[in-house]
Amino acid sequence: MNNPIIWLHGDCLSPEGPAFKAHPEAPAIWVWDDALIDEWQLSLKRMVFIYECLLELPVVIRRGDVAAEVIAFAKESGANQVVTAESPSPRFQDICREIKRSHPVEVLPPEPFVRYDGYIDLKRFSRYWRVAEKYVF
Repeated sequence: MNNPIIWLHGDCLSPEGPAFKAHPEAPAIWVWDDALIDEWQLSLKRMVFIYECLLELPVVIRRGDVAAEVIAFAKESGANQVVTAESPSPRFQDICREIKRSHPVEVLPPEPFVRYDGYIDLKRFSRYWRVAEKYVF
């Protein structure tokens, strides 16, 4: 029997994301990634925006090592699988590899917000939006 949890990350914070659509009753987790916050020097403004998005979702919020927290949540929930959305983040594959040591990971493609094949700097939303808005409107 399929009994997944959903791992939410910063590249798919929507209740319409593929993991929620595929498993609407599954418990979900978000983990504040301490290493990423330090590496990218995320601003308080961006973290508040993310937190406000999270408050609108049925999600457990934790902080620390992402893979370890996702695995712990899966075990606590009695889950036999972790479901998440694709991410272009360089850390994403490493985190998935670590989770796979304990649980299978299903990575679902999100519906693209824009169709663009060029490079976009994902560290700052404003840089992303300058490119994306040309394709949205």
